[in-house]
Amino acid sequence: MDQLNRLRIVFMGTPEFAVASLDALVRAGCQVVGVVTAPDKPAGRGMQLQQSAVKKYAVDKSIPVLQPLKLKDPEFINELTALNADLQIVVAFRMLPEIVWNMPPMGTVNLHGSLLPQYRGAAPINWAVINGEKETGVTTFKLKHEIDTGDILLQESFPITEQDTAGTIHDRMKEIGASLLVKTVTGLAAGTLTEKPQTGNPDMLKHAPKIHTDTCRINWSLTAGEIYNRVRGLSPHPAAFTILNEKMLKIFRCEKEVVSPKSSAGEYETDGKTFLKIACTDGYIHLLDIQLEGKKKMEITEFLRGYRFA
Repeated sequence: MDQLNRLRIVFMGTPEFAVASLDALVRAGCQVVGVVTAPDKPAGRGMQLQQSAVKKYAVDKSIPVLQPLKLKDPEFINELTALNADLQIVVAFRMLPEIVWNMPPMGTVNLHGSLLPQYRGAAPINWAVINGEKETGVTTFKLKHEIDTGDILLQESFPITEQDTAGTIHDRMKEIGASLLVKTVTGLAAGTLTEKPQTGNPDMLKHAPKIHTDTCRINWSLTAGEIYNRVRGLSPHPAAFTILNEKMLKIFRCEKEVVSPKSSAGEYETDGKTFLKIACTDGYIHLLDIQLEGKKKMEITEFLRGYRFA
């Protein structure tokens, strides 16, 4: 434990997901000498400046905070150098230039939300669920030039159920990842971890690119299972959507029904009171929690009470 306490650590992260890891390190007795996070941004109706979740935590714990606009800015590099870190840790942050990730003598460790080398990229949680995976996990690894390709330190897997969404996996993963990160730092401090190069056939790797609008628009010519997984993999944010009478309809929760459909793919059927289902190639998707453009999120029965179909 003394070795762990002596390590000077700089933590880099922005959203709530990263706070779990930062808090776990602090609770484990790690010496976090500084935090690097995103600049404050205007948000909300009044466009007031909002601090990142990581900054709020750091300020509460009296940890020095750096918020560079550009990571190659000489002033930021000087401030980061002055923190004299032995190790840097990155959780849900931007891509780092080499001058930053190569600065500390022990390098920079990243926590990634997949079992690398599978699902390298910006959205590993979403794509694992979209692709119907039965298992995912977290990986700690050393940063190097190519994104998400550095030597692996530790990994931990956990199951994905049929009912899981990107949201439920996110919440489970942030706690499992935080625990794995503490184990990683403890092992590095004690010199007991062995770095393992990432291996595997490049042609067999699945990727996790950034989610775009096209990713979210449902293709009703897919199977019920594929559409069901896409809805789960994009819920609660940014949410899969379709177009209903020229308005965007976000779908947060649904059920699949595999049966020979009476309607053509993309056509809806409803009794106007209790159900709204949309046909696909091998059945239907029953909409359960939805949000029509310009309206609040609601359950399907509430939606049908107030909606008049064209």
